[in-house]
Amino acid sequence: MAANQRNAFEVLRDLIPATQLKQSGVVFNSGRNAFSGTRPLYILGLNPGGGPDDHQHETLESHTQAVSERNADWSSFRDQSLKGKPPGTFGFQPRVLHLLDAVQQKPSDVPASNLIFVRTKREKNLDGRLDALAEESWQFHETAIRLLGVKVVLCFGQTAAHWVRRRLDADPKPVATFTETNERRWTSSTYYSPSRKISIVAATHPSIAKWTVEATDPSRLVRDALAV
Repeated sequence: MAANQRNAFEVLRDLIPATQLKQSGVVFNSGRNAFSGTRPLYILGLNPGGGPDDHQHETLESHTQAVSERNADWSSFRDQSLKGKPPGTFGFQPRVLHLLDAVQQKPSDVPASNLIFVRTKREKNLDGRLDALAEESWQFHETAIRLLGVKVVLCFGQTAAHWVRRRLDADPKPVATFTETNERRWTSSTYYSPSRKISIVAATHPSIAKWTVEATDPSRLVRDALAV
């Protein structure tokens, strides 16, 4: 089992686009344990945030090497310190941890990555490269979904979700929705791909929506999708 788990991680590591290795960014937001065995839930953001100039030494190559060398039971949501704060307490980390607890998933058991690996401060800074960069990384994600037996892809935000829905041939009509019970009333939705037998949850982005509050918590969508 250990050899198979190690090989699965190595297969995915070898699928990182070679042209991106020296660029600022992140591929693995979970450790080797999450990218092994059978994992029903896969988390995808759009791309790593933060200024590339501020993280110029954290390239795809160097960060991937660090992940391969650290404890396999690692999660950036739970174990990474951001802005000098205690691990798991800054930004959207507590919100993601809340959702994972609600769906009874251990953070370090859940593979997490980004649709696009290279870092930009904002989505608009992708400067029209979104589709091209997503195409370059898609073989990694498609292989991860297949190797890990993923049943549910949880996407942070509508941009990533829209792209993943198209590539997984999901029906355009959602099978379930959750509308926030506040003045904003943003909606998260679940889409299903009959051909792939995979659900895609297009959730509000946890950097904006406070998932720890019942009125804005999309956990039920993920829990129900995992139960199918």
